[in-house]
Amino acid sequence: MINWDSIDTVFLDMDGTLLDLQFDNYFWLQHLPRRFAEIHQRDEAEALAHVHERIGQVHGTLNWYCVDYWSEQLQVDVAALKREIQHMIAIRPHVEEFLRRLHQSPRKVLLVTNAHRKGLDIKLACTGIGRWFDGIVVSHDLRVPKEDPQFWHCLHARHPFQSGSTLLIDDNETVLQSAQDYGIGHLMTLLQPDSSLQKRIDTHFPGIHHFDEIMPEA
Repeated sequence: MINWDSIDTVFLDMDGTLLDLQFDNYFWLQHLPRRFAEIHQRDEAEALAHVHERIGQVHGTLNWYCVDYWSEQLQVDVAALKREIQHMIAIRPHVEEFLRRLHQSPRKVLLVTNAHRKGLDIKLACTGIGRWFDGIVVSHDLRVPKEDPQFWHCLHARHPFQSGSTLLIDDNETVLQSAQDYGIGHLMTLLQPDSSLQKRIDTHFPGIHHFDEIMPEA
């Protein structure tokens, strides 16, 4: 599926790509609304509707991913609530071998994520995957999410790359479309970002189930 000889730069998303998206879906859809209800002594169903409505209002924006924004908006310590269930953070199958092989190759490998640094730090501490990257790019540092075409211009300014020989793997197809519009030449998605949900069958971009399907040479 990938001609590795034609790839010199690899951009990898984190949530739903390297890590199981089940943690994030459970946190935002269940744990956060429930704890919000407990902290503010509100009806749980009402709290669930309130939190989901607020999340929907900023979907796809930088605030949608921002721990500080949600801590302020909901008057809860979102980072602390994430740590309450950090045992659920899980690396997807074959990811560590995939990262190890990329790290040992001459390719530049960057973690490129919309995750806020407070959430990112928790996940890196739990998984240890940070050691495999040549750099970590956080959209909050660039002040624009990956869904925005301007993100890729900002990324190129900080970490120059040749678009035609760059591979991006991301579970978010809006992000992949943004990258394609910029000109990134190799794009791939995940068919089952959340292991607790059904595999996707209607992805616009080529997809894999696990990373052993595209393992680079040892």
